[in-house]
Amino acid sequence: MKRPMKLGLSALALLTGTVLAQSVLPKLAVKPTYRVGFAQTESNNPWRLAQTKSMQDEAKKLGYTLVYTDAGGSTAKQVTDVRSMIAQKVDVIFLSPREDKPLAPVVKEARNAGIPVILLDRNIDPTLSKAGTDYVTFIGSDFIKEGQRVADWLVKNANGKTNIIELEGTTGASPANDRKKGFDDVIAKNSQFKILASQTGNFARDTGRQVAETLLQAHPEANVIYAHNDEMAIGAVSAIEAAGKVPGKDILVLSIDGGKEAVKMVVDGKINYVVECNPRFGPEAFKTLQGYAKGTKYPAKIINADRDYTPESAKAGLASAY
Repeated sequence: MKRPMKLGLSALALLTGTVLAQSVLPKLAVKPTYRVGFAQTESNNPWRLAQTKSMQDEAKKLGYTLVYTDAGGSTAKQVTDVRSMIAQKVDVIFLSPREDKPLAPVVKEARNAGIPVILLDRNIDPTLSKAGTDYVTFIGSDFIKEGQRVADWLVKNANGKTNIIELEGTTGASPANDRKKGFDDVIAKNSQFKILASQTGNFARDTGRQVAETLLQAHPEANVIYAHNDEMAIGAVSAIEAAGKVPGKDILVLSIDGGKEAVKMVVDGKINYVVECNPRFGPEAFKTLQGYAKGTKYPAKIINADRDYTPESAKAGLASAY
């Protein structure tokens, strides 16, 4: 009977060299200028517009060429956009993935093509793609903590309002998944609160309004609305007013993002509490690109510092809100 052949390390490396090479992040040369791809998910709200402007402004300041695409809310188009950047052989790709699973394969395609990817704002499913292997790092907020902060504020400031409607973000997006988990986990530990209904409003103002109207009709006892972003919260304010109730008083409104319009509503008393999700990614994103080229090792996540807006602090913070 033949015994199985044993391979030395060098022979094994020769046989598996291609696979091993593909599991290592591409290197990036130190250069005076770069051609950088930025695959944006959509541009239908102030947060995305502020993020895009920050990236464009920083690229211009540094003298870099920014290859910008807008997926228009289509995951399929964003996949195509990233593949186009790979074909154009950009130096680096910044990606704000619309969904956490479908974008994982093209992240690996970029890596295999020798193009490092840095994720912005939204993450990739960690079971499909890993920082330090498939992409450099994720830069963004701690979405779970954002949800926790909203719930913690509610627990302390509810004043007997305990019946909650939750307006979720885009299904499959990491901010929606994590903002729900962070909030729901805290609420589950406080038995006086009840989530009456939880439904996606797709991070959109008009959809959020429509969903809020429907859920308020189905649950007239609701006295708290938690929206995963400002756009849906602003839509919910309209729905509350259409129902003949006073937002901020009859029904508490809680949100995440910190756009100027929502912060002004905190000042006016229509929204009660907002946790910021800072969209100004440009300086940190390009600093990370430059550091990576110089050999800096980054953690899996670089977490932005986010403030919050309360009835007490909103007026002072309004001028610097995006």
